[in-house]
Amino acid sequence: MKKKVLDTFAGAGGFSLGFHMTGHYDIIGAIERDKWATETFQTNHPNSKVIQSPIESLNDDEIKEFFKDNKPDVILGGPPCQGFSIANKKAGDPKDPRNSLFKQFIRFGDIFSPEIMIMENVPNLMKSRTKDKKLVIDIIISELEAIGYNVSYKLLTATDYGVPQIRQRLFVIATKESIGDPFPNATHKLSSQPETLFQNNLKICPTLWEAISDLPEIEAREGSHEMEYSKPAENDYQKSMRKGSKKVFNHTAMRHSKRLVERFASMNWGDSTSDVPEHLKPLKRNGNGEISKKVYDQNNRRMHPQKPCHTIAASFYANFVHPFKHRNFTPREGARIQSFPDWFEFKGKPTVVSHKLLQREGRIAEKHLCQYNQIGNAVPPLLAKAIGNHIYKEINKKECTFTETT
Repeated sequence: MKKKVLDTFAGAGGFSLGFHMTGHYDIIGAIERDKWATETFQTNHPNSKVIQSPIESLNDDEIKEFFKDNKPDVILGGPPCQGFSIANKKAGDPKDPRNSLFKQFIRFGDIFSPEIMIMENVPNLMKSRTKDKKLVIDIIISELEAIGYNVSYKLLTATDYGVPQIRQRLFVIATKESIGDPFPNATHKLSSQPETLFQNNLKICPTLWEAISDLPEIEAREGSHEMEYSKPAENDYQKSMRKGSKKVFNHTAMRHSKRLVERFASMNWGDSTSDVPEHLKPLKRNGNGEISKKVYDQNNRRMHPQKPCHTIAASFYANFVHPFKHRNFTPREGARIQSFPDWFEFKGKPTVVSHKLLQREGRIAEKHLCQYNQIGNAVPPLLAKAIGNHIYKEINKKECTFTETT
């Protein structure tokens, strides 16, 4: 029997999509505060009950009413992690509301008491402390144990599961019944890794170019929301991404200026904005053509085609330059690198005005997660699929053992 999954802090739904892809789970619902991400989730999970609301504004009775006929067996959640990120100078600040949202995830466990609860977050959560120096991860574990769960946590690396991206994430897995190791073994390795006794059966993780080379070739300012395939799939990864899809969604290139295209054209693999000729470096804002002294080494780095991509973050539209084209990645290229299948359609605009600017100008109603944000925030579906498959087998193994002994 399939297990029922409720996705909290759902975003576009990469976490629950991976569980759905196993064939062992039904995605019964999701809770997400952002309008565009909610639309994306509902479009791709049309049979799920998707609630657009800040999770903390839903009271216990409302939550029970929403899912009274479909109690979840599994609750997934990726509480907003920016407050714990190493990119945030105030990381771990107890005043940051994003740092307390994990308590909402635990509240849902208390309400429904599902068999399984799985939380995803940034690795830095393991080091984050409260103002009285307590480790946040210890608090999460103790609160889950207090409501009856056996808890384990581990850093998982996306390339170990066939995702062509160097990405580490922390997973906390809580189960009502004690099981064996709840974390899946690696199925892939990098081509550069030497073979060992324990890795001789592992597949080679696809490279960046193996992930995206079959997509329609477009330059800066080209592409459209829907496009036909222009060439056949060239490898197993591309075939798996195309399965169930007759077209490509979200393959629109950024509308770069001529000068920015020239800057990208001057870059070799591995180069970033700091490596370009002086006359092509960014200009000062309102500086009358003067070259800026502030050059960010991590911005607009040209990716190497024969390696996995660097971590696809929420702002990846400005992080990476295509290996061969003189432009940033399209949303679809980012989705491929995250392991979203081509039939998965992202809603909302590709990009939006800076959230800081919208906040400053009081335009909060325009503050949404664009396609790039939704993709970068997601759990890679193939990584989620590996977790979902493994947990299902471990739970079933436990249930079978219980039946035999009774």
